[in-house]
Amino acid sequence: MEKRGRFWGRRTAMPEEEAAEILEESLGATRVLIAQAYAGFNAAADPELVESYVYEIQALQARYSYLLRQRKALESGVEQPAFPAARRSTLPAV
Repeated sequence: MEKRGRFWGRRTAMPEEEAAEILEESLGATRVLIAQAYAGFNAAADPELVESYVYEIQALQARYSYLLRQRKALESGVEQPAFPAARRSTLPAV
């Protein structure tokens, strides 16, 4: 796994333990976001709002699936494209 270095475009190796920790944090945060999106979907009455929740849920499920594949690849030792460490800051704090 790799993470961004101090400068744009520069990458440094990320220890597997740190990568696994980031993946687990991202998986947990994504599970929370999926639950929140389902709660919003269940409470929504406006058709446009319902549609927006459907897209949000689909996007979050795609992210979750990606993270699971990354975790499986990390556990099996298969070389995968770098997991972007900067992504963990794009998830809202819960």
